[in-house]
Amino acid sequence: MVEDTSASAALPRIIQGGMGVAVSNWSLARAVAQAGQLGVVSGTAIDTVLVRRLQDGDPGGHMRRAMARFPIPEVAEYVLKRFYSATGRGADQPYRLLPLYRQHVSTLRDQITMLAAFVEVTLAREGHDGMVGINLLTKIQMPTLPTLYGAMLAGVHVVLMGAGIPREIPGALDALAQHAPASITLSVIGAGPGEGASLHFDPRTQFPGAHTPLPRPLFFPIVSAASLAQTLARKSNGRVDGFIVEGPTAGGHNAPPRGAMRVDAQGEPIYGERDVVDLAVMREIGLPFWLAGGTGSPEALEHALTQGAAGIQVGTLFAFSDESGFTADIKRQVVELAEHDVVQVRTDVRASPTGYPFKLITMPVDGATPPTRALLGAHAGARVRICDLGALRDAVRRPDGTMVYRCAAEPVAQYVAKGGAIEDTVDRQCLCNALCAGIGMAQVRDGGVVEPALVTSGDDVLHLRWFLGGRARYGAHDVLRYLTRDGALAG
Repeated sequence: MVEDTSASAALPRIIQGGMGVAVSNWSLARAVAQAGQLGVVSGTAIDTVLVRRLQDGDPGGHMRRAMARFPIPEVAEYVLKRFYSATGRGADQPYRLLPLYRQHVSTLRDQITMLAAFVEVTLAREGHDGMVGINLLTKIQMPTLPTLYGAMLAGVHVVLMGAGIPREIPGALDALAQHAPASITLSVIGAGPGEGASLHFDPRTQFPGAHTPLPRPLFFPIVSAASLAQTLARKSNGRVDGFIVEGPTAGGHNAPPRGAMRVDAQGEPIYGERDVVDLAVMREIGLPFWLAGGTGSPEALEHALTQGAAGIQVGTLFAFSDESGFTADIKRQVVELAEHDVVQVRTDVRASPTGYPFKLITMPVDGATPPTRALLGAHAGARVRICDLGALRDAVRRPDGTMVYRCAAEPVAQYVAKGGAIEDTVDRQCLCNALCAGIGMAQVRDGGVVEPALVTSGDDVLHLRWFLGGRARYGAHDVLRYLTRDGALAG
């Protein structure tokens, strides 16, 4: 099927963060892996990313080149026929959509997700022997198993997962490596005793011709507490190979503060001593770990090594590099804001429908008195609510036993009709559409209205100008040279 991926090779000092919806794309992961560190692709909404790239004409032919290697050719042929446009879309033409995920979907729907993950990892692995990983959110459960299997068919070396407690993923990786059926528990709001639900995936149904076992990738869960790392190391249903230890200064979703939620005068969560990970406990677990969140400097790498860490995970510096998936305009704006020392990051406790705090870049409002700030990009609060990607939907069991799916960012009346509390909808943003817009794949609505973007980043963006040194742009290799002091710490 695929060649031996040598997942037991020497572990990297630097792991590139698996950010957003295709911010950590195959191009960025490939550049980092070529340089001898761990390049990571984002698996979030990867199926949507593939079909939108095809609708935009597949510049460079990269999607079609990787699709030609997918071992179920009829699936690739279907997707090309359905979504590929040689001339791309018109400026006012909406993207075609895939069916939303549910507990049970068709074999073809899962195969499209497999194809998308396969394509992204295949492209990230092209032309080098470096390590490539894929990052998933535990919270987004329904596409998890087909995403993992597709990535494994392409020879992914590492799986990273945060935003939850992924205790069942190691066992799933063990099963999928043998093309055996795998299951994980589906979290269902309102489910009583004995009413639990599962997500099942059988590779023999999806790919009947599969026989040769696949290399089982390493598994690095992302944790915000040493106690969670201990639980995962002891009680997971399979082997855990290491940890990413992430602090609240990291971009995207953050773990909420431990204990009761407290906010400051600006409405941002207050983190305290209880939120500092005990690295002595991490060392006692005996597995390698990497520090993340505010680690984008050579000094942070040196500090991590002195604390017994295997290295660091870095997202923010890579997020605005030439290779990342953010649009050129967003990267230009962030660099300009950083150069003028006016870039800021807000940890918003309401923006994400998941309930996790979510970091967003803000920018000054010209001429405002008193000085105020707005989210970078068009403000998502002005959009008409619609849920047509659905990655963050929750499964909900109604009193009559039927299953519905809801998101706090969907139309308010729909959310309430599904049993949701109206107060949970206040200030929620559609991250699915906003993050797609941030990579140049904004949906076009009626009247030519284009979905607005939101830009997430870690606190390291506040120090970006010191790294830039007057540059208006930079590449992934510039980040690696900086972090390793031109290679002195790379080995």
